[in-house]
Amino acid sequence: MKKVFIVNRGGHDNEDAERFGELVYLSEGVISRYGTTQIYRLFAEKLKDSSPDDYILPTGLSTMGHIACSMFVFLHGKLNLLLYKRNSDGGKYVERTLKMDELLKCERR
Repeated sequence: MKKVFIVNRGGHDNEDAERFGELVYLSEGVISRYGTTQIYRLFAEKLKDSSPDDYILPTGLSTMGHIACSMFVFLHGKLNLLLYKRNSDGGKYVERTLKMDELLKCERR
């Protein structure tokens, strides 16, 4: 089963994201934006079991989102995002994928 790695558990309702897979929270509550090593270690423990078909759902501090996305790209060479898109019914999550090695013309090591 695919997983949706949510950067931070906050006050948002992420129920619609369950359509894409099991919800896994990378962090919860307040975390210092300057504790980048702490964030990296916390995320590494959970992202080590991710697969190329899983998703990142960015929430919380931008620093945390940057670290989570960078780690996912490092592991899988691409980035699968779930982004919230507002519409007349309120909104829903949409998926977007970036294959990093295509445009950058680089080989994975």
